[in-house]
Amino acid sequence: MNKNNDAFDVCIDDAFDFLSEEYAELFKDSDATAFQHPIWLSSLYGKLAPAMAAKPLVVVVRRRATGELAAILPLVRLRRGPMRTVEFADLRVSDYLAPVCTVKTFADLLQDQSACAKLRQLVRPFDLLRMPKLLDARMPIETLLATPRRVATNTNSYATVLTAPFEQWRTNALNPSYRKELAKKWRQVQKKGALTFSCCEDSTSILEAMETMKQYRGPRFQAQGDGDLLQRPEYFDFYSDVALRGLGSFVRLYVMKMDGNVIATVLGLSHRDSFLILMTAFDIAGYKSQSIGALTFEQVAKACIERGDHVLDFTIGDEPYKKLFGALPSPMSSVTQAGSAVGSIALFALNRAPWIKQTVKKMADFKAQPIRTSTDAR
Repeated sequence: MNKNNDAFDVCIDDAFDFLSEEYAELFKDSDATAFQHPIWLSSLYGKLAPAMAAKPLVVVVRRRATGELAAILPLVRLRRGPMRTVEFADLRVSDYLAPVCTVKTFADLLQDQSACAKLRQLVRPFDLLRMPKLLDARMPIETLLATPRRVATNTNSYATVLTAPFEQWRTNALNPSYRKELAKKWRQVQKKGALTFSCCEDSTSILEAMETMKQYRGPRFQAQGDGDLLQRPEYFDFYSDVALRGLGSFVRLYVMKMDGNVIATVLGLSHRDSFLILMTAFDIAGYKSQSIGALTFEQVAKACIERGDHVLDFTIGDEPYKKLFGALPSPMSSVTQAGSAVGSIALFALNRAPWIKQTVKKMADFKAQPIRTSTDAR
């Protein structure tokens, strides 16, 4: 018998309190991402999941000897068309998905055959098991769930390493011609009026920025044909709730103003010396010729460096502008498993039959890109 067998107890606790002290301790010491933060998951399960008719499926792993919380697998059950899916707690808002535990604990859990068997039983039934947006293979979820091997997706995430002082990072990350162009644009914008850049520090400024972000994004993304999540009340409520509850710690909302009016916003998460960009909005109509988006990203990088951050993470999406700021790609992968004949047909269609691929994706509410595609397209 393996020495780690029967080391863990596994159960489902759909009422699990993500704001509890034990989860805060687990998350703090874990190798999870910002998208498993207590505030993020509390708001996702408490606000967004009910609005999306998603049912919680929270897998709780405890050490048998002590009862100590060892790992959490935050999942949901969701119907997509006729299919019953089991997915990570994502609902189109999270970029990186991961179990909440340390790499070592995950490895120990894999050695506990009875715990793994119980976990696989608990997540059933499903027609399709979907685990997209996996950033690395340090915690092989496919082994835990006994699924086929993970496959690479067609989208990367991008991040740039920040170094102090700002001017040194700027020299290292941006090529000379682009630095010169942005300096010219910055001078042009400054001539238009009183320009300021700051991080929101109170609920009033956060709500103002969120409303402005919604206004700027609506027409732009509607014109592109894919719409914008922020226009939907349940998503606006979710992002606003996270921004307000994470004020001063987990969330930062940067705003650029001209003569007191917001002309650019960047919403992001602060996690372990990294700033992860979630959502942006710019007054494109008023400042298109001044590359207002690029100027805002440059100011965000400066603010992050001044705070001591080491990484500016542009998250998922292959937009060319990210490379202009020295961001390098990291491959993403996904795990998928069929659990029924319906799931097998859908999975075959998604992977093997391009001529019916779009029909199946529409039926199942899948999109050609990962469910949450980029900082600029959210």
